[in-house]
Amino acid sequence: MNQTEKIDKAAILHIPLSQYAFATSEYSITIRLRAKKSDLTRCVIYTADRVCRETPVCFSGTDMRVCATDECFDYYEADLTLPYNRVCYYFKLEKGEEWTYYYADRFTKKLPDRTADGVLIDGRSEYYQYPFILRDEIPDVPEWFKRAVVYNIFPDSYANGNRMLQVHPKERLLENGVAVKARLGGTLDGITENLDHIQKMGFNCLYLNPIFAAGEYHKYDVVDYYHIDPCFGTEEDFQRLVEAAHKRGMHIIIDGVFNHCSWRFFAFEDVVKNGEKSRYKSWFYDLAFPVMRPDDPDKIPGYTCFAYERKMPKLNTSNREVQLYFADVGTYWIKKYHVDGWRLDVANEISREFWRTFRKAVKTADAEAVLIGEVWENAQSWLRGDAFDSTMNYEFRRICMDYLMEEKPDGITAAYEFEKMRLRYPDNIVKGQLNLLDSHDVPRFLSMCHGEGPLWKLGCILLILMPGVPSLFYGDECGVEGVLEEDYRQPMPWGKERTFSDFICQLIMIRNNYIDEKTDYRPIWELIRGGVFAFARTGPNGTLRVIINAGMETLRCPISEGEKMVMSSGTDGEEDTIERKGYRITLRNK
Repeated sequence: MNQTEKIDKAAILHIPLSQYAFATSEYSITIRLRAKKSDLTRCVIYTADRVCRETPVCFSGTDMRVCATDECFDYYEADLTLPYNRVCYYFKLEKGEEWTYYYADRFTKKLPDRTADGVLIDGRSEYYQYPFILRDEIPDVPEWFKRAVVYNIFPDSYANGNRMLQVHPKERLLENGVAVKARLGGTLDGITENLDHIQKMGFNCLYLNPIFAAGEYHKYDVVDYYHIDPCFGTEEDFQRLVEAAHKRGMHIIIDGVFNHCSWRFFAFEDVVKNGEKSRYKSWFYDLAFPVMRPDDPDKIPGYTCFAYERKMPKLNTSNREVQLYFADVGTYWIKKYHVDGWRLDVANEISREFWRTFRKAVKTADAEAVLIGEVWENAQSWLRGDAFDSTMNYEFRRICMDYLMEEKPDGITAAYEFEKMRLRYPDNIVKGQLNLLDSHDVPRFLSMCHGEGPLWKLGCILLILMPGVPSLFYGDECGVEGVLEEDYRQPMPWGKERTFSDFICQLIMIRNNYIDEKTDYRPIWELIRGGVFAFARTGPNGTLRVIINAGMETLRCPISEGEKMVMSSGTDGEEDTIERKGYRITLRNK
């Protein structure tokens, strides 16, 4: 390298109070800085007590390490344990003989505690700041959820008996005369009767799509937030399910639909009946009076809806009465039935003050209850400790699809994309993200793999062994496919559950034995090439090495000394090769 070459300053990035600077405890903090790939030869962070009584401030330096890399950048990181909780800091960047300080988003060879004449001054306000690490405002995820392996059930489609779903469309009437429907006839008792199957595969947490009284089979048009839909059963049936799950050491998460409601919800009924005189008119968005319920599904109604769906009027979640009503709903199911958390539908279309109110109420009822927001894009602004603990990580699904479904898969690009995903949030938040391949909203991953079981297995390995909380959708163990809504929400094909269930069980067992919330992750760059992606998970019980070959060529990849085979796709006894669309998982004990 040319020793006089200049640092690429345009590539340098640091953002205070973000994923680039976050507290992990009251006296520990992680600091990150981005630089052009292979540009810097050294990066040092200098930290000090921002309210110390000395002038100039007395700083101490720590060399930062490259914690991640992608196609354009290196990411430097330092994990610091400090004797103070009010921090000021700056960086020194080096490239051979070239160097600069970096603070207050500017580059200089002068620190702010001296004038041009060398006179000492108090310039600490110009340094980067972490003003005060407030112990109650350190974002985190309930510890139990970081260890969760989630089985997601669409209740209508799952079961109404032991290893059985007798398809039986239903219609029931609520006490107010509103009709509610079921398409396939799954019940809560059906879930309870199959808990042994779910637990045997290794799952320790259930996530149920909506179970409250609602008009359509999917139950995202809620009529009554305080009662179970009679097509699914009764409150007593739900109580039995929760108690049976808890008795097995399992947790249960339910779906909260608070962005919108049914057009038969009591408050909307009142608006239709009483118009501008309704005390609930401010509960809804953009009402045009008189409020009419259009019969034509293609007609845009005179009120804001969820996705133009006339049967789902949008709630005005900025309204204080609406916030308090649903905060009570949130605590009701926690207190009375002891559910363990909420998955929150269309979470990013809802008022932030709504979520602050909801979170405070739920966390007061149960501090360990988990709140998972449905946010498909980067959710950093929602994961700062005042809204959600976790979000549904659809980015994980996208990266898996891009890698596994290419004609010529690119392991390097996949590694870079996973690194960028991993750096979106603080480490402890990343470990609590709900990773998924399938949900009730997307085509089945196996269909996206063109029905190729070996590719689906590679995706499942990534799902269960990468950082984050894995979530499998019902029927994945049966090889369920489907591109259209009716197909990917199809009846659970009981009798086919052995298709992938043994494979899933083995993977979850590996996860439980070797991976927890403290387990490290790193790509194995020396093995990543062509269609191969490889990573290591290092924890108290040893290091797992996972090598995935998504390509069409069998590759030679010798097992390192001291490693033993844990799981592989099978290579006719040749332990030094990985077959096409195959995998190998090995363990090196501590």
